[in-house]
Amino acid sequence: MKLQRKNMLRASALGALVVSGALVLTACGSDDNTKAADGTAKPSAAAAGDIKCGDAKGKLLASGSSAQKNAVDLWVKNYMAACSGVEVNYKSSSSGEGIVAFNQGTVGFAGSDSALKPEQVEESKKICTGGQGINLPMVGGPIALGFNVAGVDKLTLDAPTIANIFNDKIKKWDDEAIKKLNPGVTLPSTAIQAFHRSEDSGTTENLGKYLKAAAPAEWTYDAAKKWPAPGGQGATGSAGVASQVKAVDGAIGYFELSYASSQSIKTVDVNTGAAAPVKASAESASKAIAAAKIAGTGSDLALKLDYTTKAEGAYPIVLVTYEVVCDKGNKPETLATVKSFLNYTASDAGQKVLSENGYAPIPAEINTKVRDAINALQ
Repeated sequence: MKLQRKNMLRASALGALVVSGALVLTACGSDDNTKAADGTAKPSAAAAGDIKCGDAKGKLLASGSSAQKNAVDLWVKNYMAACSGVEVNYKSSSSGEGIVAFNQGTVGFAGSDSALKPEQVEESKKICTGGQGINLPMVGGPIALGFNVAGVDKLTLDAPTIANIFNDKIKKWDDEAIKKLNPGVTLPSTAIQAFHRSEDSGTTENLGKYLKAAAPAEWTYDAAKKWPAPGGQGATGSAGVASQVKAVDGAIGYFELSYASSQSIKTVDVNTGAAAPVKASAESASKAIAAAKIAGTGSDLALKLDYTTKAEGAYPIVLVTYEVVCDKGNKPETLATVKSFLNYTASDAGQKVLSENGYAPIPAEINTKVRDAINALQ
């Protein structure tokens, strides 16, 4: 299984994600070579020592969110290097496709950037014998608004302006609403090319939640995985949207921050009403996610985020990616591997992978509950 490696944004505080290179199966404790066969760095002995393989064995299939792909790639590489004979295969597609695969029983867990809907929970009961699907928050981070406007290196937007750009009401970069937010910046009359996800996407839904909460007069659509607004152009996956923004003058799009970092795409600072506009970063996203409340019940740990925060330095357009699993009724042949792998991703070492590479770890108080839920899986 070949995984793409990308350079990621280094963060000084909470948060982060990375793309790994091709996977190499090595036993825990392999000694003197510092490089794997693909030329990438091997997991450190300390990281490998934090991985408890237990009774994990065989192949574990998973799929879903492309926003967390870069984190999962590195987690998988570290895990497979530590647990000889185990293969974890994560297919990065979309949150919607991941949940469909989970409820069809074809994957051991799914990644989703939004919590299961009640009807999806009900459907999961057919697969989770005696139980149901639950949401385990595992990865946090900012949804960056990447832009490519010739001659413009810094751009500030607020929620109403972002809404009117993506609903096709603001069509030129020198629109008065944009100029007002960017005094001293020379904005061209270039046409705005807004890109959105073409497939069902949790990232789309989270952007919609932000716009619905922070600009209700301008964004009248209910938050949904399917893009709701007129105009704009669709692209597949976060990688597809980022590639279009990178290539097209006048473009703007949304994707997880690591895609902007790896492709050197400039990102929008958001005017939240705080003293200064807020830049998308691991640290600023962490400040927003830290205020999240648990909205789920029992072992379901779905979170409620505050998209209208005006806290200093808190970036409001954030998402949390959940690993969706059965609380009871997991397949016996993959249960041990699911628990072992997710225990690593939720461990201090696993969350440190995020905090070193551009995404926000789950707040410790919530993550403690995540670990308890993983250990209780049946």
